[in-house]
Parts: sequence; C-alpha cells; structure tokens
Amino acid sequence: MQIPELSIDILLLLFLTAIVAGFLDTLAGGGGLLTVPALILSGLPPLAVLGTNKLQSSMGTATATFMMFKNKKVTWDEVKGLMLFAFIGSAIGASAVQFINPEMLSFVIPVVLLFIAIYFLISPKPKENDGDPKISYLKYRNIVVPIIGSYDGFFGPGTGSFFALSGVSLRGRGLISATIVAKTMNFATNVAALLVFLTTGKIVWIAGIFMIAGQGIGAWLGSKFLFKINPSYLRVLIVLMCTAMLIKYSISMGWFAFS
Repeated sequence: MQIPELSIDILLLLFLTAIVAGFLDTLAGGGGLLTVPALILSGLPPLAVLGTNKLQSSMGTATATFMMFKNKKVTWDEVKGLMLFAFIGSAIGASAVQFINPEMLSFVIPVVLLFIAIYFLISPKPKENDGDPKISYLKYRNIVVPIIGSYDGFFGPGTGSFFALSGVSLRGRGLISATIVAKTMNFATNVAALLVFLTTGKIVWIAGIFMIAGQGIGAWLGSKFLFKINPSYLRVLIVLMCTAMLIKYSISMGWFAFS
C-alpha cells in the first residue's frame, strides 16, 4: 500500500476536521460523515482511510464507554454478550473489506457515505420511553448485533446511530438507554476493526494522532454546549459538510465532466 506524504497543511486540515467532528458528534452524532471524506480528500488509499478513521474513532468510543461504566450507567453483565457479538461481526467485516479492489472502494465509499448522510438527515427521532420488545434478546444479540457490527468493520459511519435505533425499535428501549448500550457495542466494533487494520498495516499513524487530538478537543467543546443547541440543525450542517467534501472529491476524480 503506497501512502502519500502528508504535508503539514493536510495534517492541520485533518486536525481541524476532527475538532468539528468531535464537537458535532458529541451533540448530534455523525462525526464519521466528516472524518471519512476528509481522509479521502487527503489522498490516502481507501483501506488506509478506513483504518485511520477506526484509529481516531476508537479513542472517542473508548472514552465514552469508560465514562458509562464509571458512572454506573450500564453494567458489564448487561452488555458483555452484546459487545462480544458486535466484536465478532466487526472483525468479520473488517477482514472482508481487505479483499475488495481498492479502485472499487474509491467509488463505493463516497456513494455509501452519501446514502448514510441522507439517512442520517431524514431518519425519525426515536421515542424517549421504553416500549415492548419486538424480538427476543437472543435473536437481537445473535443476528442484529453482528450484522450492524460487520457493517462497522466493513465501513463504519453511522454505526452508533444504527445500534441505538435497533435498540429502540427492536428491543423496546428508550432513546437514552439505547444510546448508552450502543456506545459500548460501538466501542467493541471499533476495537475489533482496529485490530484487523493494525495487523494488515492499513493505518497512517501521523494522520490518526492529529485526528485523535482534534477529537478530544472537539468532544470537550461539545460537552460545554450540550443541551444548548438544537441537534436537528447540527444534523443538517453535518450532511451539508459531508456532501460538499464528497462533491469536491468527485470533481477531483473527474467523475463530473464539465465541457
């Protein structure tokens, strides 16, 4: 895998993008819709984009999961089975993506990102209160969780939202409870995918380190504005920024011919 040399300008751009992503992710989710396009625009190969994004996103989910356990928002017995099956699914997805043609990935990643961005914008807000589960815990753990986990290993953006939404719609959890459990499963999927990308050498460390620093700053800033900003406005902003970066990438790839 040939890695282009990253100038200080590009590293600073990734750092600033990670700040924005960390800030918005804390308030409304969807940070991956910004970090993945930014890594694509930096010129990294597709697999390096996915691996490096996993490195920086793992730090955020690790911190969130630690805080959930520390503050007793969730117990180990409650989530250990879900985390295990999420881990297995993600490891399978991350292993599978290693065999995809990089040229195909350079086209597939932006297209999937655009669809995820649209879903992120128009998806209905889950209900706040607990309801009746639609499927059993075993079916949810053995089928739904590994499927979402494999998506995260294979691609990634939006996984936390998918876990939370599935917890609400299929297990009858309230939004807050589902989000807490989703954080722990998302941490498990990130770690599994990160381990696969580490063993295959598909991580650009300098870019990842800059982005980890940015994510930390952004998350801290986001925590200061929590509950003060309407998340719906932020979701629109995230989608607009994601779309703008994807359009720029498409033009640079020559997919749009203006003649």
